[in-house]
Amino acid sequence: MLSSVLLFLALALSSKAEPARLLTDISKISKYWGFLSPYKDNPDDLFGVEYTGLPTGCQIESVQTLQRHSERFPTSHSLDKARIQLSSKIIEFTSSQADTKFEGILKFLNSWRNPFDGGQFLTGLGASSQFSAGVNFWNQYGRILYNASSGQSAYDPNFPNGTARPPVVLRTTEQSRIHNSQINWALGFFGSSRQKKPNPSFINMTEPYKVVIMPEEIKGNLNNTLASIVSCKNFLNKPEIRRMGTNLYNKYVEQYIGEAQERLQKLSPDGFNLSKDDVHAMQLLCAYETAFIGASDFCKLFTEEEWAGFGKSAEILFYYSFHYGNPTGRAQGIGYVQEMIARLNHSLITSSSSSVNSTLSSNPATFPVNQAFYADFTHNNVLVSVLAALSIEYSHSPPNLTQYPPELDSKHKLSQVAPFGARLVTETIGCDSANPKPRRFPTIHYRSGQDGYEASKATHKFVRMRLNNGIVPLNTIRDGVCGDEETGRIDGMCALKDFVSNQEKLTALANYQYACFANYTIDDQESERDYDGTIFPQPNF
Repeated sequence: MLSSVLLFLALALSSKAEPARLLTDISKISKYWGFLSPYKDNPDDLFGVEYTGLPTGCQIESVQTLQRHSERFPTSHSLDKARIQLSSKIIEFTSSQADTKFEGILKFLNSWRNPFDGGQFLTGLGASSQFSAGVNFWNQYGRILYNASSGQSAYDPNFPNGTARPPVVLRTTEQSRIHNSQINWALGFFGSSRQKKPNPSFINMTEPYKVVIMPEEIKGNLNNTLASIVSCKNFLNKPEIRRMGTNLYNKYVEQYIGEAQERLQKLSPDGFNLSKDDVHAMQLLCAYETAFIGASDFCKLFTEEEWAGFGKSAEILFYYSFHYGNPTGRAQGIGYVQEMIARLNHSLITSSSSSVNSTLSSNPATFPVNQAFYADFTHNNVLVSVLAALSIEYSHSPPNLTQYPPELDSKHKLSQVAPFGARLVTETIGCDSANPKPRRFPTIHYRSGQDGYEASKATHKFVRMRLNNGIVPLNTIRDGVCGDEETGRIDGMCALKDFVSNQEKLTALANYQYACFANYTIDDQESERDYDGTIFPQPNF
């Protein structure tokens, strides 16, 4: 009996003394960074669509891409205040206390310097990521859309007969990181650096395209679908709406960061007190330094569970700020949905009751509707809001606000939804049958006219969407406009006429004017309520 007790005590003591198992594999760590994760293609079938090939007799005929900027420096957002405070705190301490040192895995702080200067700009790694995105868009779509010749590695500004093609119109906001993302993406797609005769001065580099630069007017006086929160005054001006996600995010950080705080405090010198905000800021610094210089010693300080907590906090932030958890979630995304459908219908938008800027969208020079492809450059929150505005129920999954360690198979895992360089692609597909047979696996298309596709016979049109390459299950759109899991297509395709017929219902559900401009109050901003992304006047009894 005594030996059993001693054995139990020995095991308990050894377990208690066991050091934290720190995660140091950056390829695993970066998956938990949410909206700060580097871009990686999702598998085609990630969102549950198992038949991922194009049916025989079908081909992609036009494409729209909504593209988030890539890696950037930290912003002035309130989430970064703790990072700024920690940076100053470390430098002030190490400068004034030269004889007092950090120890162990914090030893690097003795010589650490803040690499950021306060700008919110695209990093070099972000620029290279956008260049690659442009190249990949050409390879995946441009070759087929423009029927590329053998060996053609980029867009040709001339038709086969030698006459000039009309310039392609691209759209971006005026923010530096977004505009520079557009510039680098265009370098990749239009191929100015891959001409047979090198063009080191980049003369005529931009002739193949024109850019519409949409202002981000923070007072909300100018509509902008690519920066839609600036058009939604209630989100901007009502803290109970704007901070709904931030408040819940902060509460979750408090839950998971405590053990790391205690562990790292023991390695800190006397007089240097680490708060929970400081330790969370170290996680942010890991992601930001990696986005800038490709590595960070801050990344070696945490367990996998703590990184999972970081990822979950980001999901909570976005769900309750820009998605179904916020009463303006649908309103923030409905403007882009209206523009997307207008392009599918080849029609201009002459008036607007949303974030659509009808001055631009009523003019074919600034809003063409007959291009082979469209590329719009935007913020991460817009991508998330568009999914809500489309009523895609697959992503309607409120995050658990108390579970830690969190579940790791979330349908709203932000690193798979809105990482740096995220993209939501809408494909228009022509088929020779109204009910083409789904194909289980994709095949490589070397030319448009393969697998039985003939443009003149492809009179049946479909829509398919990809989120970071993963095919979006359109059969989960609410009310079954594209069918449901039993009656809808199993390859992610939806008949174009059915898809566009849903616009009126989606617009009504977003209730833009009320959500963004009505004088209502939110009394339960931390109640964890799922607003379904919208709000309507409450009846008086």
